[in-house]
Amino acid sequence: MSDSGDVGKIVWTDLTVPDAEAVRDFYKRVVGWTHAEVDMGGYADFSMMPPGAPHAVTGICHARGMNADMPPQWLIYIMVASLDQSIAECEALGGAVIVPPRDVGPDRLCVIRDPAGAVAALYQRGATPA
Repeated sequence: MSDSGDVGKIVWTDLTVPDAEAVRDFYKRVVGWTHAEVDMGGYADFSMMPPGAPHAVTGICHARGMNADMPPQWLIYIMVASLDQSIAECEALGGAVIVPPRDVGPDRLCVIRDPAGAVAALYQRGATPA
């Protein structure tokens, strides 16, 4: 993830699916990505890297554990200054929170649905709940 100076930017993308290994292998063959395992406590999700790149460009995740409620599609993560304020604005403008806020280390995230039905994750670096 990028720094908190990236408010408003798309800072990460995940794909959450029931069979992450099969989809990981699909993208390895189709686009040439390599992978690193990410320990999820009993199973592994995957960080995907372009050929020869030292850093991941996306994640491919199992639809279980903390991702059990994630929709099976590419999910962008947008950096926000205040997760609580962004949630309030989302709901006031006809959107909805579909995955409630949760802590990821010192950071927080949630998944919203906009009024048109599209979903995105909101991400706050170094967040402290209100």
